[in-house]
Amino acid sequence: MQEYENSLVSDRRSSISLNSFKSGSEYLFKSVLTSEKSVSEIPEAMDDFFCNFLVRLGMSRTLDCFQTEWYELVQRGMFTAKDIGLVPTVCTRNQQLEAENMRLRKDLENYKLTANKAKEAFLKMQKERDFHRMHHKRVVQEKNKLICDIKRLKAHYASYEPVLKQLTEKYQTTLREKTLTSLERDRAVGQVKLWKKGLEGPTQKALQEAKQQKILDDSEFPVDTQVNPYLVHATEYIQPLKSGEYKMSNIFQVHNLAVNCLALHHRKDIVVTGSNDHLWKMWALPDGNIIMTGEGHTDWLSGCCFHPSGRQLVTSSGDTTVRIWDCSKRGCILTLEGHAHAVWDCSWHSCGDFVASASMDNTSKIWDVNSERCRYTMCGHKDSVNSIEFLPFSSTVLTSSADKTLSLWDARTGLRVYTFYGHLHSCNHATFNMKGDTIASCDSSGMMKLWDIRKLVPILSVDAGPHPANQVVFDHSGHIMALASSDGSLKVLQLESGQLSSLRGHGGEVHSVIFDPRAEQLISGGADGTVCLWTRKAAAPCLT
Repeated sequence: MQEYENSLVSDRRSSISLNSFKSGSEYLFKSVLTSEKSVSEIPEAMDDFFCNFLVRLGMSRTLDCFQTEWYELVQRGMFTAKDIGLVPTVCTRNQQLEAENMRLRKDLENYKLTANKAKEAFLKMQKERDFHRMHHKRVVQEKNKLICDIKRLKAHYASYEPVLKQLTEKYQTTLREKTLTSLERDRAVGQVKLWKKGLEGPTQKALQEAKQQKILDDSEFPVDTQVNPYLVHATEYIQPLKSGEYKMSNIFQVHNLAVNCLALHHRKDIVVTGSNDHLWKMWALPDGNIIMTGEGHTDWLSGCCFHPSGRQLVTSSGDTTVRIWDCSKRGCILTLEGHAHAVWDCSWHSCGDFVASASMDNTSKIWDVNSERCRYTMCGHKDSVNSIEFLPFSSTVLTSSADKTLSLWDARTGLRVYTFYGHLHSCNHATFNMKGDTIASCDSSGMMKLWDIRKLVPILSVDAGPHPANQVVFDHSGHIMALASSDGSLKVLQLESGQLSSLRGHGGEVHSVIFDPRAEQLISGGADGTVCLWTRKAAAPCLT
């Protein structure tokens, strides 16, 4: 019974509260409509003020009790509009000021944070300013020092300039005397020959005429329609190269001075090395036993190359000569003279009758081995010609020069066919791949480039610097390249993946490098007189 009465009371209070809320709302709505002031100027009603106050404080139960009792009194008519009244303007203004104060405090905190950040940035800029000021002072001091050094060097050079002029005049005088001496020598030799000719009998005369006839017979260049037989086997050597696959298997102290060139026999495991000690040595792989030593050059050796038959060897030297050696006779059988300065490189033609040489005198020459004379002197480079190579089974010759260019020449006419431009520094070496459709070149800044012979354009540039690159070679498949660098390492590049790896083993600069026909071994020669043998590891078997 008690619960029933409580429910009736609560229902009655709810109805009273609802009616009171409706009547109060109607009253307030009428008061707002009848007011002449705008909505923004009408003060807040007292009951709304208390309700909002309790809502802000979260006093929901007190709010319910207040609304119930308040609207019951209003419903009974115990309150009038004058009794209810409005919230004084001062209270409303205080609330506005309080809200404004809170906003300003937040702004103040934000400004403080911004000011702190600005202070940190200012301190940082001060430190950077002090650092740059000190750096500027140091640069100015170094500049002044360099200016003093340049002035001192100019004065030093000026003191040597008269001596240089005297030496130049002496050099010119010596050249003229040398020319006159050569003419007198030729005249004397001619007179001796005439005198001997008068003393010779019929048999000696016939032999001399036969020998003279042999000397005058020049060799004929083969046609360029020959097929390169090595291309048939080149596809057998194509294997993917993994990082670090070449490992040093042996190192030989072959020479006392730097090893400048390497040549590999075409069919035997024999290598020839040329050195600054004026010697070339032939030794066997893989044990490094010396087979033969060649003596005859009076200066450093710069290049060497086997005859296609493998029975002869050609070498170039800083003594301005090119020598041909017979391996069976263990000696020099022909000396080719004609260059004015050191000879940098040499190469055999595939037919074996012609030799090409490149020299510091800005020229390259084509020599006829049978007639023992120079057939053509190829002029066109503006600086030293550093390397030369015949295209396999062709009469096309490739040269690289210190004038930053590569050139293709026709050995049959001695004329230049095309010049490649693109290097920014002296070109140290250039070579063909086995197919003959691509050229690789390297320069003194370590830049390596690939060129398309058919399109006559560069197709790839690889920066292996900043140290100079001395030689670049292809393997027989044309998919792997090796570069001899002055930083003491070999760079191995796989063209398909673009992977470049370094091999280190020499105690100084690496001057030369060569692949064996199957690319299973890599041979390199260094400035420390050593030859390193790098062996390719066998690929791991596939598990199924």
